[in-house]
Amino acid sequence: MKTITAKEFDEKFDKGEDIAEYLDFSTAIRLKDVKKLKTETKKVNVDFPEWIIESLDKEAKKIGVTRQSIIKVWIAERLKAETGHLQAS
Repeated sequence: MKTITAKEFDEKFDKGEDIAEYLDFSTAIRLKDVKKLKTETKKVNVDFPEWIIESLDKEAKKIGVTRQSIIKVWIAERLKAETGHLQAS
């Protein structure tokens, strides 16, 4: 598999060029297989100190996402790092 910068990848994609040689299909999941993962959501309430909320909002604003999105991504990343994968159950 060849490697290029993200900017080069985006430019090729935007131009409609073939980008397959830059993708790792060994970890790809087909859309129909995603349905097999447990994707139902459950609402949870978590109380954070004000400084954490302020920090989350600052980081979320930096990358242009919502507070909820950054919390979900960061927790998923941490779980993946701790367990070696995201669990479907």
